Amino acid sequence: MNDSNVISLDAMGGDFGAPIVIEGADIALQRRPKLSFVLYGDESTVNQSLQKFPNLAARSKIIHCDVHIAMDDRPSKALRAGRGKSGMWRAIEAVKSGDAAVCISAGNTGALMAMSRFCLRTMPGIDRPAMAALWPTTKGESIVLDVGANVGATADQLIDFALMGSAMARALYGLKRPTVGLLNIGVEEVKGQEDVREAGQILRSADMDSLDYHGFVEGDDIGLGTVDVVVTEGFSGNIALKTAEGTAKQIGSYLRSAMSRTLMAKIGYMFAKNAFTQLREKMDPRKVNGAVFLGLNGVVIKSHGGTDAEGYAAAIEMGHDMVTNEIMEKISADLKKFEDQRMELSLTNAGG
Repeated sequence: MNDSNVISLDAMGGDFGAPIVIEGADIALQRRPKLSFVLYGDESTVNQSLQKFPNLAARSKIIHCDVHIAMDDRPSKALRAGRGKSGMWRAIEAVKSGDAAVCISAGNTGALMAMSRFCLRTMPGIDRPAMAALWPTTKGESIVLDVGANVGATADQLIDFALMGSAMARALYGLKRPTVGLLNIGVEEVKGQEDVREAGQILRSADMDSLDYHGFVEGDDIGLGTVDVVVTEGFSGNIALKTAEGTAKQIGSYLRSAMSRTLMAKIGYMFAKNAFTQLREKMDPRKVNGAVFLGLNGVVIKSHGGTDAEGYAAAIEMGHDMVTNEIMEKISADLKKFEDQRMELSLTNAGG
């Protein structure tokens, strides 16, 4: 079994490359001193950044890689050019070989998914992997998946997403039976696409002990934290995610403009400074940085390409929590239970 404290990093990935990756790793190490890192990338570039952090350097190993995947490379091109040679591929491969427990990359999302799927393969019973993101809510955090790995999903795939999302919620939040909802255009059972309605009927009748199926939820339920896990297909999930990110930036811009417009507004801001600080911390995207590729034979975390060191550290810590709390084992157990239950129900119906 992989040592859960060993993290492989695509050191050249992201908009800012090694400096942010290295600083983020150092922040994570300060908070979790047992971590160690395998850094894949250009050795001289990585070393230059690593010299500023002697404690991290003592807990890290650099693997030189000549090939770097650009942020705008097409997944097919990246797979052809980078397979076996790029820092991204080798960071993923470290999980497959057992040299690391989890891979973190801020690089090209499409390339990372293509390489992860090709290298690690999907778990038995999983047709397609999904990207799961943490979502700040009025109650804390929720998990939303899929947020971009797939366009469209069958009823069976939505059920897989529900099972994987529930396992992730149990691993990260310690919930015994997370509430799960299917994103739909209304909460009524007759609304929505056929696949969504079918998935809802199956989940409701399954009555699994690993999740509590809530029913359909709408877009505003995501931010309200109506359920612990929101399940949707990747097209609508990605739009929802990008809309929420844009709205948060828009509100921040409005507030900054309003608070600096007049002298009275500036004075009012001074009195309300603590409240605004709490609001900013609540809406800080760095705290929920990192989308998890669920359904693969290994844990891969996609960090936002434009994040800073604090955000990258959050992605590392999420990955560490996932493997420490045995996310893979939880998903496998849930899939088996569900299939056994469906088989038993099929035999009962056939006998009746």
